[in-house]
Amino acid sequence: MKPHDISTASNADLRASLAALRRASQLARKTAIQTGTDLIVVRDGHLVRISADTLRRQSKVGTDSAR
Repeated sequence: MKPHDISTASNADLRASLAALRRASQLARKTAIQTGTDLIVVRDGHLVRISADTLRRQSKVGTDSAR
């Protein structure tokens, strides 16, 4: 399903799942930064390792641009 398809699903749990996945992603990034561990994600079908330093820089850029 595509994100817009999920938002129109008849099942309430399915409609809420995209937001839950986004919250889980943010929490995983925060935890990786706090513990200094790498985060492993899948991008374009490939496993990608993102270092805690990279996550910190990305987090700082996001915070700075939100101001």
